[in-house]
Amino acid sequence: MAESSKKWLWGLLAAAFLVPLLRPVLPDIVSDYRLFLVSTMMIAAIAVLGLNLLTGFNGQISLGHGAFYAVGAYAAAILMDQANWPYWATIPAAAIICFIVGYLFGQPALKLEGHYLALATFALALSVPQILKYKWLEGITGGVQGIVLSKPEPMFGLSEDQWLYYYIFIVMVVLYWAANNILNSRSGRAMKAIRDYHIAADTMGIDTALYKTVTFGISAAYTGIAGALSASAIAFVAPDSFNIFLSIKFLIGLVVGGIGSLAGSVVGGIFYVLVDNSAQALSTFVKNDLGLPFDLSAYTVFGILLIVLMYLMPMGIVGGVYYLIRSLRQGRGLETEQQAAKQQAALKQRVSG
Repeated sequence: MAESSKKWLWGLLAAAFLVPLLRPVLPDIVSDYRLFLVSTMMIAAIAVLGLNLLTGFNGQISLGHGAFYAVGAYAAAILMDQANWPYWATIPAAAIICFIVGYLFGQPALKLEGHYLALATFALALSVPQILKYKWLEGITGGVQGIVLSKPEPMFGLSEDQWLYYYIFIVMVVLYWAANNILNSRSGRAMKAIRDYHIAADTMGIDTALYKTVTFGISAAYTGIAGALSASAIAFVAPDSFNIFLSIKFLIGLVVGGIGSLAGSVVGGIFYVLVDNSAQALSTFVKNDLGLPFDLSAYTVFGILLIVLMYLMPMGIVGGVYYLIRSLRQGRGLETEQQAAKQQAALKQRVSG
């Protein structure tokens, strides 16, 4: 089973790596727009993974990860715009800054649990965009106008969107590899023990306070890296791009993809970007083609799909697929056992006859 999963994973990674190279052969299918869209999906997958590390694997609820995304984006934008840093050097800088912010926020958050922690992070998501607009910081953040950047210069003869795709793809693979190693280590088992039953984890000698704050920092660092990648990809940052709905989108992506699943983070990132970009087309289809008097916003579509998916797949898309595969395998196993029992019964009848 593990070997089969690894083969599938390597196959998917190889396919994802080769797709941009097909652009000269299939320009209509592998277009620059679609490569850029997939790049934004990978950025979203990294952001959802950051939230998953905190909520899915450590049990701390957050409604404010859009704030860490904004901090990472602005850290990268300011370093590129005012300090002339290369775009690739802003990734570790954004990770360190967001880790510190997340760790410091995690300290007072130790006294909060459940919906109280959710409300505290919600307040953080509301306050950060307003702080970025503050007049005393306009010289650094650009105020309401934001900061306009230049896109990364392509290398190796690739187009701008091809190079951006590979740059984000490599960062995403490294981050998922690191997350997988963390979760399968002693520290990862401690994180999950705190999520499942923190009193028992405390009794076993696990420093729950340390693990919670460090996990908060790592989670913020991952989401901050996603924000820094977004600043390079879109070449623009503004406070209104990081409103509370961004945090809600991350949470929806996590729930839809599958809480506590690395694969679910990827599916969740793909889901929220697809719905965000397809809502207008769907609204036009409903009004013009179906003749229904509905004007669907992206959030309406999010809500409808979330209700349907939670009813059909309460464990998320990845959890639902795993359950379906397991059920099919169990069904095949039962059929095999029944056939074997019938053959044994037939053999006994022949021998007795």
